[in-house]
Amino acid sequence: MLQARSSVAAPAQLALAELCQAYWLPLYGFVRARSDSADEAQDLTQAFFERLLDKDFLADVNPNLGRFRSFLLAAVSHFLSNERDRARAVKRGGTVTFESFDWAEGESRYQREPVDRMTPERLFERQWAHALLDRVLERLRQEFDDAGRREVFDALSPHLSSGGNHPAYAEAARALGTSEQTARVAAHRLRKRYRRLLKEEIAQTTSSPEESEDELRCLFAALSSR
Repeated sequence: MLQARSSVAAPAQLALAELCQAYWLPLYGFVRARSDSADEAQDLTQAFFERLLDKDFLADVNPNLGRFRSFLLAAVSHFLSNERDRARAVKRGGTVTFESFDWAEGESRYQREPVDRMTPERLFERQWAHALLDRVLERLRQEFDDAGRREVFDALSPHLSSGGNHPAYAEAARALGTSEQTARVAAHRLRKRYRRLLKEEIAQTTSSPEESEDELRCLFAALSSR
């Protein structure tokens, strides 16, 4: 995160763009909760990401915000306060382009949240946590794909959130043509790798090990809150 904000050179902009591409859904949820319509939220979200890469805008945001999550929330709040009235009919383009956002998915996720009981900030935190976990799961899935072991991932991934029970491990063992004990050990290794990737992903959005540990606690707190 610090590298992405340290310069406006192309590599830094691309690094920032990659993080934004991965975590745009929480931003959309936050903007949507403060907008009158999905169309308005889409325009504002796209305009924010384009403006984010402008060095004058970055200079206005507190450079001491080490966590990318906190940085983005402060940045979008700053943007909405100062730019909302002019953020219409967004022009695409610029030095960095984003892949087309799946607005339908963003709106669907927003509608599934209990927004009547959540502030825009809490909604952002919750959707950020889901986006991060989705990104980690996709990295893990890709590792197994690259190794030609997708069937192992498919059989064992239901055990990522819990140890499961004997019938569940027996089912995985049958799918993999192995013993239940071997499946259990493999699931343990999968969870271990998942936790490692989770910590790596969090480290990319924080500036110190202490922040990473606190960010992990915030992640689980956001998921448990309603």
